[in-house]
Amino acid sequence: MKYGVIGAGAMGYRYGVMLQENAKVEVDFIDTWKPNVEKVRQQGGVSVARDHQNRRIVPIKIYYPEEYQGHPDVWIVFKKQMQLEEELQRDAAAGLFHSDQYVFSAMNGMGHFEKLAQYFSAEKILCGTAMIATRLDGPADVDFMGAKGAEEMHIAQYGGGEPAAVTKQFITDLKQASLNPVLTEDYLGMCMSKVVFNAVVNTLCTMFEVQMGQFIEYEGVPAMAAQLLNEAYDACGRAGIRLLQTRQEMIDSVTVESHALKYHYPSMYQDFSKGRPTEVDYINGYIAKLGRQHDYICRTHEFVTHEVHLAEKMRKFH
Repeated sequence: MKYGVIGAGAMGYRYGVMLQENAKVEVDFIDTWKPNVEKVRQQGGVSVARDHQNRRIVPIKIYYPEEYQGHPDVWIVFKKQMQLEEELQRDAAAGLFHSDQYVFSAMNGMGHFEKLAQYFSAEKILCGTAMIATRLDGPADVDFMGAKGAEEMHIAQYGGGEPAAVTKQFITDLKQASLNPVLTEDYLGMCMSKVVFNAVVNTLCTMFEVQMGQFIEYEGVPAMAAQLLNEAYDACGRAGIRLLQTRQEMIDSVTVESHALKYHYPSMYQDFSKGRPTEVDYINGYIAKLGRQHDYICRTHEFVTHEVHLAEKMRKFH
């Protein structure tokens, strides 16, 4: 199958390059950030390292939406939540979307599948989560974090039902790419599991501006994680959402993943450190909103959401 990546950022590059190099499939990249597109064209590809080592140029094909004439079987979408609606409008106006195409996304936070459903039918939307750390250090300059083969991801069909032929082939290609997909039936429980994880690690690392390995050195992390996770699990329980892990398994995952990705700054911090808005409203804020909708107040998540926004506001004084 042929793939098109919308959003040539950290994760877009990760998926596209690994599919192209490991699965030997054709991949086109679509991006709207001019410095990124022009840098790729200038240097003949994207500069890729793994854990800061063995940097090399990987040749890729990259396009602005308006100049793209290809027809991928599956679109792979990785944009920031705040940018997605405008991106999809521009891509649709450029004639990129067709009724026979599928779309996959493993973006952080919640809310993106509803936006994708405005352009794709439910049975052609593939939902994903990725426990895969990647840094975009500049235009066309990406760093894959973590050992080879350590990538973890889940995938589910938004419309439910038995996996379609395209879904099965996509999973095969993801396996060949060494992205290690696991098929699940419940997209909502799958996605909320990643949101709940990010609500601890991404947010707290951002608030204290630390790498995951530095964060986990504090002996109080399991207790902090438990406080945030208990609220999130209670909110999900009231909403009828069953998460993939038990509470204790999720606490253990915070510890294990923080050690495994010890040099990684989560994506929320990457945005914060560059003066961009964070996705906290789509992570901790989403959990807090879900709780309120079901007569449960997630006081810690509400407070943490305010703290991150306060930190965003205070940047102008530094």
